[in-house]
Amino acid sequence: MADNLRLTASAAAELGRQAAVAGTPGQMHLDLKPGDCARHLVRIRPGQLTGVAVARADGVTLHAPKDQHKLLQGLCLDYRGDLSGGGFLIRSSTAIQTCACGSSFSRT
Repeated sequence: MADNLRLTASAAAELGRQAAVAGTPGQMHLDLKPGDCARHLVRIRPGQLTGVAVARADGVTLHAPKDQHKLLQGLCLDYRGDLSGGGFLIRSSTAIQTCACGSSFSRT
C-alpha cells in the first residue's frame, strides 16, 4: 500500500473514534462523490461497505471503491478540529487542486 492514500495521526485517531462510536471498530469507508467546488468530494462513513483497503494506520482500515483507488493514490487524509468543529482534509504536494473547504479536490 505504499502508493495508496496516507493517513495522518490525527485522521487515523478521528477515523478510529468514529468507527468505535458507530459500532464498526477499526473499519471506515471513503468514497468520492461529485463536488460543487471541485471535481471530487470526499465522503467518509463507518464500516467496510465495499471495495478495497486504501489505507491502514493506528488500528483503523479505510476502504474505498476499487474504481476510485487510482484517484486516491498519493494523497494524504488529514483531520483538523477546534472548538467550532472539525473535518477531514485532503492534502497533496503535487497533482491536485483543493477547494477552500478542503474536502473537495480535482486532479490536475
